[in-house]
Amino acid sequence: MSDSPKRNRRLRKKLYLDEFAIQGFEFACDIKEASQEEYDQFFDALVEVVGSRDLYVNLGDCEGRFYGIVTSGERYGSATEDDIAAIKAALEGQAIAENVEVGGLIDAFYGKRELA
Repeated sequence: MSDSPKRNRRLRKKLYLDEFAIQGFEFACDIKEASQEEYDQFFDALVEVVGSRDLYVNLGDCEGRFYGIVTSGERYGSATEDDIAAIKAALEGQAIAENVEVGGLIDAFYGKRELA
């Protein structure tokens, strides 16, 4: 017997489950001390990649560690492996970003890894 309850389509959609699950990914990097111009350049490059790929990003900062969660800008869309590569390249291409880490796709609402 299955532990997961049977839910109708409307409820699965409302809860972002099964075929309505949204995949996203996390990233983090350390930011070096820099000039305002370098910070502006860093964020402009990140905004360019996010905007050109129609992505949403929730950002945070904790003790010099800059991090974020990326999802698709489409209502029930998911981030892709190409989006992961683009964000990673954008971060690694900046002189003020160190120790860049980009995770794989996970369920953006429930934090579960995508099943293969």
